Amino acid sequence: MNYTESSPLAESPAIGFTSKLESIIPVPSNETTCENWREIHHLVFHVANVFFAIGLVIPTTLHLHMILLRGMLAIGCSFYIMWATLYRCALDIVIWNSVFLGVNMLHLSYLLFKKRPVKIEKELNGVYRRLFEPLLVPPDLFRRLTGQFCMIQTLTKGQTYAAEDKTSVDDRLSILLKGRMKVSYRGHFLHNIYPCAFIDSPEFRSTQMHKGEKFQVTIVADDNCRFLCWSRERLTYFLESEPFLYEIFRYLIGKDITNKLYSLNDPTLNDKAKKLEHQLSLCTQISMLEMRNSIASSSDSEDGLHQFLRGTPSVSSLHVSSPHQRASAKMKPIEEGVEDDDEVFEPVSPKTLKVHELP
Repeated sequence: MNYTESSPLAESPAIGFTSKLESIIPVPSNETTCENWREIHHLVFHVANVFFAIGLVIPTTLHLHMILLRGMLAIGCSFYIMWATLYRCALDIVIWNSVFLGVNMLHLSYLLFKKRPVKIEKELNGVYRRLFEPLLVPPDLFRRLTGQFCMIQTLTKGQTYAAEDKTSVDDRLSILLKGRMKVSYRGHFLHNIYPCAFIDSPEFRSTQMHKGEKFQVTIVADDNCRFLCWSRERLTYFLESEPFLYEIFRYLIGKDITNKLYSLNDPTLNDKAKKLEHQLSLCTQISMLEMRNSIASSSDSEDGLHQFLRGTPSVSSLHVSSPHQRASAKMKPIEEGVEDDDEVFEPVSPKTLKVHELP
């Protein structure tokens, strides 16, 4: 029978290896897995976790919830780095939390950059506050609208913005910033244009980018004026890429046309129109272009204005050609679905007309 005697020299390396392995991998006790709990970590460790918890419970309905979340995470990572450096001396914890801190700081900087206050030019601030801000248009979007393809132009008193049957309507769209303009048709005053109002909104709406159309009215600066002017073609392309702003412009232009129709009853009319101020309330129920054509259909301009405002059966002259008719035949009328003109201007007797007079 073979027998090999163990040597103490052969056992010593095995014993040393086993002792090292036991020091690396702790052998759990048979009674419990955690027999000796370590002491509680430093207060800095708990403060870091408190900031993490605050960041995670911020409701998403809060306006600045993403900024607050990134801020809380960045503060928590900073406290973790402080704890690992001063109290644990753990290089791996320091490295990982430094990476997390850098990512959160970059995201926080981006969010703060997006929330920065957008500076609007002082001259355009009134237009933004009155027209675009109530419709929730962001300042950065308004700045894009006014910063690329528009310019601010000036007209001195008496200069013409648009001449009847001469100036093309498909070149521009403008908003008056300062001063006052006067709109007239064949010498007949129609209405004024004041700051923060579109200058040529009826033409913009009616032509719908048809080339070659001309203004049917004359627009003259009644004071030193400054206005914001867009290139009409470039503005149309820009609005096609911004559906929200496209709907805003549709609303603003429609509202401006309505205001111009009601301004025909403005008490600051010329002397001839002041004599008919009780009858001018009828003008608020028809389109501006029809009024201009009605005036132009009569050789005697003053009689034509009286005839139009009386609402007699001669309203059919709106469609009768005349050698003095100067309105464009291609110009599309402004669509108005409120009332039919035939229903508004029914033939009435002088007695019935008194009922409609203003008090």
